[in-house]
Amino acid sequence: MNNMVNVNPQNLQQVLGETSQQKLVLLSFYSAQSPECQSQAAILEKIVSQYGEHLLVATLDCDIEQQLAAQLAQQIGLQTLPTLVFLKDSAPVDMLAGAQSEQQIRDVLAKHLPAQHELLLEQAKQALIAQDLNSAFNYAKQAYELDTTNARIKLVLADICIQIHKLDDAQALLASVAENERDAYFTNIQAKCEQALLAQESPEIKALQVQVEKYPNDLEIKAELADALNQAGRKEEALELLFNILKKDLNFAQAKPTFLDVIASLPDGDSLAAKYRRKLYSILY
Repeated sequence: MNNMVNVNPQNLQQVLGETSQQKLVLLSFYSAQSPECQSQAAILEKIVSQYGEHLLVATLDCDIEQQLAAQLAQQIGLQTLPTLVFLKDSAPVDMLAGAQSEQQIRDVLAKHLPAQHELLLEQAKQALIAQDLNSAFNYAKQAYELDTTNARIKLVLADICIQIHKLDDAQALLASVAENERDAYFTNIQAKCEQALLAQESPEIKALQVQVEKYPNDLEIKAELADALNQAGRKEEALELLFNILKKDLNFAQAKPTFLDVIASLPDGDSLAAKYRRKLYSILY
């Protein structure tokens, strides 16, 4: 993990000096002989992964680096292990002596770092730029759950929802943005949503729907309609149509692989994916 480092005499100046000019450094005085130190180290490893480039955990192993530990302990008045020292711009800004709970550590971090929902929103934006839509959706959704009133979070999440064809969710998010917060970004996202909604009613889809009604037993036409619905983001309808094909002929053309591809395109943990996986299992086993 690149935001965790062991402190030694060779990198001390860089970690506590240069690095603390760029991000918050959490200096952890640690001993493998202390169960409390080991428990707290596990908490720090969990926490640091959520703060990315904003936080560095620097562990000083007092058993290995005894001379360095003694020197620093004297400077800060260390009296117990574990002890956490928070440094910014080469100077201590907070200290926690003794074993701390996860919440106690988070409370101090909150004083010196951006709020968790802001960090998650930034991660969502970076994932969106990288076209990792699944990660972007999960980060933005977590940010929204932490702050359901933040207009910027709503708009980023709505943008992602449009791209993964969750248009009902996008519409609901846009509708919840207050009038006085509807800026140029809002207008842009709203236009994208309207365009995506229009694409759902394309002439191709309408023509195929007429054909399906005219030839209800033609599985080939149904498969074409399912593909068109999926491309337009109408994934539940596509899945239902593919499921009906599979009920009639489990090995029809590419129906099963397409069905699984549509499920795979949904975000992790999506209820629609779980629903249609169960339906597929019901005819497989």
